[in-house]
Amino acid sequence: MGFIDPVSLIGRYVSLVPLTYSHHDDLVEAVKDGELWGLWYTKIPAPEGVRAEIDRRLDLQRQGSMLAFAVIEQSTQQAVGMTTFMHIDALNRRVEIGSTWYRQRVQRSALNTECKLLLLTHAFERLNCIAVEFRTHFFNMQSRTAIERLGAKLDGILRQHQFASNGTLRDTCVYSILDREWPAVKSHLIHRLQPA
Repeated sequence: MGFIDPVSLIGRYVSLVPLTYSHHDDLVEAVKDGELWGLWYTKIPAPEGVRAEIDRRLDLQRQGSMLAFAVIEQSTQQAVGMTTFMHIDALNRRVEIGSTWYRQRVQRSALNTECKLLLLTHAFERLNCIAVEFRTHFFNMQSRTAIERLGAKLDGILRQHQFASNGTLRDTCVYSILDREWPAVKSHLIHRLQPA
């Protein structure tokens, strides 16, 4: 299986399916839940920008640097967000899981844990990755906490790495999970998904 071959990843709470324009209307509704585009430290499209964001992701997929997914909530069968494998480096068997956002209603739920479990399982067990990265803004504490809860380790901080949407300079926190760490991380995520 190639790094950019479209694939559906199916779980109990969530399905990750290839992103298409058929997800547009659900994603417009999803981004309105919490007015996610107003978060200054991350890039989430406003409702009128969702189609352009789908265009951007699918264009990067055609170029071979991204595999874009719509996040489908199993209980409603609606798209509640987006995620990707990005900065794909097939030669060195590395990917980044990123450009992820979910509607506010499903944030901090089993949906995110299972989403990451599905993506990491695919990366390590199907694509034979040696490392999977996560990157986020230094000030995005919600994202940093979620990444650390997965079991990823902080590799470092890229100072003045890029410009944020409001023109400020972003310090980017770089995390990773290595292939030798994956068995313990997988056990941890499966445990977190068990009913209390």
